[in-house]
Amino acid sequence: MLMSISLIIIGFLVGLLVISTGGGGAAIYLGLLTSVFGLAPAVAASTSLVTAFPSLLVGAYGHYRTGQIHFKVGNQMLMTAIPATIVGALVAPYISSVAYTWIVAIILTGLGIQILIKRFFSHGDHPVQHQGSQAAIYGLISGIMVGVAGLSGGGPIIAGLLVLGLDMLPAAATSSYVLVGTSLVGLLFHLSANNINWSVGLSLMVGAVVGAFCAPRLLAKVDAAKLNAYVKPFMGVLLIIMGLRMLV
Repeated sequence: MLMSISLIIIGFLVGLLVISTGGGGAAIYLGLLTSVFGLAPAVAASTSLVTAFPSLLVGAYGHYRTGQIHFKVGNQMLMTAIPATIVGALVAPYISSVAYTWIVAIILTGLGIQILIKRFFSHGDHPVQHQGSQAAIYGLISGIMVGVAGLSGGGPIIAGLLVLGLDMLPAAATSSYVLVGTSLVGLLFHLSANNINWSVGLSLMVGAVVGAFCAPRLLAKVDAAKLNAYVKPFMGVLLIIMGLRMLV
């Protein structure tokens, strides 16, 4: 009982934070499931998608109601992200456990470093440039992450949207929209593998959905810039620690 309550609280906090910053949360869930709960990488990958998808759906709908989603650039990303997700999911079963662990660890660490670089070393505003080729590249990277590693792929999506010139709030909203599509495709493939830890995943999912429901409403009342100034470095460091711990 205590374990379930702890998982719900963790899920709520992660769901609240990642929907507020445009991520899907599967990277953090994956790190927690492997480094804290000791799940095998393949099981953790499937479980992380099960946990993240419902909260993404709730969060995206909340952003849709506020009118913050940029569907044009989001659809450009989805055009390459979904095929890449399918290819990644088909290849994933043939990857060895050791290779799988290294792939997940490298992706988690890389995402963490990317977040910290974006937070501390990227300065200045960029004009909005919804360039289809750039959007397609970020969508491709995201799809591969979803299909192979069971991540939601939010890192390259939110980074790409910011590079294309979107402000943080519409970038977070559009990212949630894109991740609903990629996570659904990845989830369907991982469900067929039948390697989900439901006892852990369901408790995390409940908390994550509540957090995702609250996130768009809280963003309307708080200074999103100040929130991200504190949340993003924390998420970056957390992902790096999780990735490195997998290799120890």
